[in-house]
Amino acid sequence: MLRAQVAALAAEVADLRSRLGQNSRNSSRPPSQDGPGKPAPKSLRGKSGRKPGRPKGQPGATLEFTAAPDEVIVHEPGQCRGCGESLAGAPAAGMVRRQVTDVPPVRPVVTEHQMIARRCSCGAVTSAPAPAGVSAPVQYGPGLTAIGAYLWHGQFLSRNRTGQALAELFGVSVSPGAVTAMVTRVAAVLGPALEVIRGAVAAAPVAHFDETGFRAGGKLAWVHSASAGKFALITVHPRRGREGMDAAGVLPAFGGTACHDARAPYDTYSGVAGHALCNAHALRELQAVTDAAPAGQWCRATQAGDALREMKRLADAALAADGTLASIDTGRLAAARHRFRSAVLIGEKETAARAGPLMAKHHALARRLRQREDDYLRFTRDARVPFDNDQASYCTSCDGWRVWGLAGWSGRCRAGGSSVAGGSDVFFGVRGRPDLRWGLRRPERWSVPRRVAVSSTSAGPGRVWPGW
Repeated sequence: MLRAQVAALAAEVADLRSRLGQNSRNSSRPPSQDGPGKPAPKSLRGKSGRKPGRPKGQPGATLEFTAAPDEVIVHEPGQCRGCGESLAGAPAAGMVRRQVTDVPPVRPVVTEHQMIARRCSCGAVTSAPAPAGVSAPVQYGPGLTAIGAYLWHGQFLSRNRTGQALAELFGVSVSPGAVTAMVTRVAAVLGPALEVIRGAVAAAPVAHFDETGFRAGGKLAWVHSASAGKFALITVHPRRGREGMDAAGVLPAFGGTACHDARAPYDTYSGVAGHALCNAHALRELQAVTDAAPAGQWCRATQAGDALREMKRLADAALAADGTLASIDTGRLAAARHRFRSAVLIGEKETAARAGPLMAKHHALARRLRQREDDYLRFTRDARVPFDNDQASYCTSCDGWRVWGLAGWSGRCRAGGSSVAGGSDVFFGVRGRPDLRWGLRRPERWSVPRRVAVSSTSAGPGRVWPGW
């Protein structure tokens, strides 16, 4: 009886010690919650061998000369520096070019639309229709509206500071309420582009999915991200599981490889061709096991983590050689996989008793790594699949949200002065800011936002995160 109590207390102490030792390196806790005693930054992926700075041979970037400057000012010498004679009409002996790139003074342009009414000989009075988008006696135009939405949601200024920036940069005084109205106006015209992005992610061969919680209107809501290539779709829903995923509209129609963090709802979609699980999450979980192990002893979790890193290095080397995995060192890969599997099997056996919450947690990790080994190691077989799910985590992280557009606001709760997060409020983004002014002028022509680069960003509602 006494031994059982001692064992239970020891397991409880181990669990409490593990919880107290959690940080951003061994759990999903963000670095912002590490506090003053946070550990020194250290990558779980090990040393790559590459020196800091720009890789050798990679082209640099610098301010280049413009072939067609907007203005050319010729400066002539007045007199000879040797004898003092005038140089008017003297032959040219050379020229030095220097270019200055600057922004000209910006002032608001007010356009007045006068809709004339004419009385016909029949007595009827006919007025000219107002141009599209001109619906109020006095309003802000599409250019200012786009800049206001960009400053608030793209650069994460507060509404007050957004108004101050517009006043100081452009000489237009905008109230906080008017800033909110600007964003609402942008949201109203982006529906077609939203559907294009949703369809593009659903049709991708590989897509990344993630979810994270945040507060909206004093209640917990969930941000769901779905991203592929240059497209990222962010939805906000009260539910974290399948209900929220269905509302986003991507996974029900997705037929490719889904990269995620092994949450069970992702496995319920029968149309998904395959799953690729995030090894960054696995490394953090393995690090937590290592931190809980006695110091100075061999640890199964350390071996499993080292094997994962070795397999990543082998895959990276093959991809760097020719963009495929055809040249991967199969012998070293098989050896690393054997070490990984052996460590997982040992861990599952050693924690089979599940004596206490901590051991049960370690046992669940080992069992998952064994059962889903192929999904964790898919990056060694499919060149399209990355080692981790950082693309999706980047979309949903508080440090990584940018709002390029908003749509589908339900208005059932509020965040940052804007109605968001009720039902399924949807946000989207594409790297390379779309020309919102173009979309506001011609909303019926929205398709894929222009000027995009092959990379992913994300979007998010309100003022609930710091800028990035």
